[in-house]
Amino acid sequence: MSSILSLCSLDSGKTPLDALLGEVLTTCEKIRTLNANGELWLSKSYRATGPIMIHKTAYVEYVPLGVLGVIAPWNYPFHNMLNHILSGLFSGNAVVTKVSEHTSWSAKHFSSLVRKALLAHGHSPDLVQVVTGFGDVGAALVECPLIDKVIFTGSPKIGRLVMEKAAKSLKPVILELGGKDPMVICDDVLLEDVLPWAMRGCFQNAGQNCCGVERLFVYESIHDKFVEAIKNKIIALRQGPVLSGNVDCGAMVMQAQITYLQELVDDAVSKGARLHCGGAPSKKHSGQFYEPTLLTNLSSNMRIWKEEVFGPIMCVICVPKDSDAQCVQMINDCSFGLGSSVYAKHQSRALAIGEKIRSGMFTANDFGVNYLIQSLPFGGVNESGFDRFAGPEGLRACCLERSIVLDRIPGVRTTIPKPLGYPVDSKRSIGFGTSLIHLFYDNSILGKIRAIWGLIKYG
Repeated sequence: MSSILSLCSLDSGKTPLDALLGEVLTTCEKIRTLNANGELWLSKSYRATGPIMIHKTAYVEYVPLGVLGVIAPWNYPFHNMLNHILSGLFSGNAVVTKVSEHTSWSAKHFSSLVRKALLAHGHSPDLVQVVTGFGDVGAALVECPLIDKVIFTGSPKIGRLVMEKAAKSLKPVILELGGKDPMVICDDVLLEDVLPWAMRGCFQNAGQNCCGVERLFVYESIHDKFVEAIKNKIIALRQGPVLSGNVDCGAMVMQAQITYLQELVDDAVSKGARLHCGGAPSKKHSGQFYEPTLLTNLSSNMRIWKEEVFGPIMCVICVPKDSDAQCVQMINDCSFGLGSSVYAKHQSRALAIGEKIRSGMFTANDFGVNYLIQSLPFGGVNESGFDRFAGPEGLRACCLERSIVLDRIPGVRTTIPKPLGYPVDSKRSIGFGTSLIHLFYDNSILGKIRAIWGLIKYG
């Protein structure tokens, strides 16, 4: 395990603890969940036939699609590569994964683990192929006629390009396009209980999480106390080379992300946001480090209000008059909708707020646990993408769903009543068909008696 943590840290700049939680723990739970539940999720799903087809047996079977094409992001190089390989192989497919050009060094080592595991269990290592390259390689993967379905994780901009190329051959896609997840801190919480969750939600993996907390909605009556307490914790974060000792916050994967973060901060400050700490590349360390940052007094005219940040920046938004309704309205003023969380003294209040948030996932008085429950589907709405991975929904998404109908009793088959056969007598056929519908769907006894008489009359 230590070698996996080191490879993740060296290639993506995350701390070993962030690698342990986000890379290894989630992958172990994925494997456990598939082994415990996968066969059941892919077993035949029997369906009710209804009264007309009561003599039939009906079920859905899940058949491997063939070859899955995966385009994986850079923020979690170990887990993001293994995630869809595990689901793809378990559901009977081969998998071709294009890893990010920003974390392709570790992919060579991680892919060798996959090949060794396949060989150890008597399977061909060629069932999984890992390719590297830039955007043209990803485009080629999407357009390849041998790829039966594409799973893409990344930005909405590239997600649209993936859809565009896949549409040429009507190739199905799963898109997980990131988010701008809200965390709500209601006025009745104990601050000492929620501060650790706010810190972990914003600064896990230096904020490079699709389901990380990007917007903290703190109620007005506790806003100032929260900001003062959280500011001290942010200032105390230790940043630096992640394998040099005790480090809390690592580096950005890309230099371009540093430039982007600075643009967002500068834009917000120029429009009235208050910068409490951070707000610049690290002056202590060379490399791609951006200081843990705290911003308040944010408004909807700022880029950072709506654009995904993907960095170590905590954005605290004050909820006026402690209004639950206004809080929901502010949250939904966003094109993303991946995850969400609400902290309140009573779970019923948290749930009442969460039910009005437009997102694919929600947790009450907790953060990030959706993904640690691998029996749940993972995904969002709007610019966060569509379709799901994880859970039975995600595993079945790797398959062709086929509807099967068989005779329930040997020798008992469907026959076409004479009034419905060709050539038709319009009056007789309509009368017979109408009586048939009333027999099965008229809830009154008199209606059913009339229907039986109609069947006799027109039969």
